[in-house]
Amino acid sequence: MTPTELPLGEEVSWKPARRPEGTVLRGAHVLVRPVDARADADPLYAASHPPAGDPAIWTYLPDGPYESPEHLRRVLAWAEEASDALYFSLVKLADERPLGVASYQRITPEFGVIEIGHIWLGPSLRRTTAATEAIYLLAGHALDELGYRRLEWKCNALNVASRRAAERFGFRFEGIFRNHMVVKGRSRDTAWYAITDHEWSVIRSGFEAWLAPENFDTRGGQIRPLKELIASPRRHGEQPRRARRARPQPL
Repeated sequence: MTPTELPLGEEVSWKPARRPEGTVLRGAHVLVRPVDARADADPLYAASHPPAGDPAIWTYLPDGPYESPEHLRRVLAWAEEASDALYFSLVKLADERPLGVASYQRITPEFGVIEIGHIWLGPSLRRTTAATEAIYLLAGHALDELGYRRLEWKCNALNVASRRAAERFGFRFEGIFRNHMVVKGRSRDTAWYAITDHEWSVIRSGFEAWLAPENFDTRGGQIRPLKELIASPRRHGEQPRRARRARPQPL
């Protein structure tokens, strides 16, 4: 067999993606903005530590819990200046308080690969429309605005909640990296998930159909779950019906 007969990947006309900057993303329920150590440390500490916060937030993360708001403030100050990641505070618009954190990591513009990672949500942000919208805004910004072709999600393979979230948001499971890290003195196997640019249009439409006001009853309960809105078109090779909802844009 000659070299020209060996299988090769799809030929692409590739232009490197843009590196994310300190962009503010506003949705109908949440504001995703760069962390501000001075303003965010106190509310983020309260959302993630007793008595109001849940210390289990830190079980699978490489950092935390923290000794005090000032201790967290120093770490957030480091995050503000990080060169290899971009950290965001997730601000629920209903009360204008930061209640969680997410970040872009493993940013590789030359290959068009970026990861959403280091996600934690305070109890009052979990399982809310605002939390889902935050992931939609970050995913859409990376894939639609910045031109990335692969969006990754990684977590401790034992972190069942994170793995369920990845699948709900449309990420495909790609495998387990065994003995991948040592975190807080314990061996970690890492579960890998990803969305590619070819898959994103269906997933984006599913998010938008889920976020549409008509998908919620008078008590605020969802009518169709997000996982169903994404999975059904995938099975049948079609787009879900999209509501007339303007796609949120960076400020």
